[in-house]
Amino acid sequence: MIAAFLSQLVVVYVPSLQWVFRTEPIRGAEWLQILLLATLELGWIIVKDIFSPPVFLLEIEELLDIFGLFMLVIIGIELLETIMKTYLKENVNHVEVVFLVAMIAIARKVIILDIKDVSGITLVGIGAIIITLSAGYYLIRRKDNSEGQSLLDQKSKDDG
Repeated sequence: MIAAFLSQLVVVYVPSLQWVFRTEPIRGAEWLQILLLATLELGWIIVKDIFSPPVFLLEIEELLDIFGLFMLVIIGIELLETIMKTYLKENVNHVEVVFLVAMIAIARKVIILDIKDVSGITLVGIGAIIITLSAGYYLIRRKDNSEGQSLLDQKSKDDG
């Protein structure tokens, strides 16, 4: 499932693959709509869980569901900011954006993961994905550092 998500991100956001697969990246206004709907869903779930018996008490599973949706909204905000800043610039390495988004998504998965319900082979697979993404990101950063600035350097300069 994570590999499919990462593949979709690459096909949609890497310019050379956009031409091959005839895809277009999601625009800022569309990301705002997605973020608004996710926030509304999060609010609805919180209200529904709080007012269901026992009132104002949440079970651990409900808290984890709410936390997962909250993390999804936060990731959406970060993704929106990253895409808006990077896709408006022509000299930014778009593959780095895909790696950053993938690492954020896998971090969210690890944070809300219930280890009791996951098999050992799944944990090994998640570890392999983390190592692979880290190695890929390191290689991209190393290449960018030899050629100039990377996305994070430009973002920190813009924020500062």
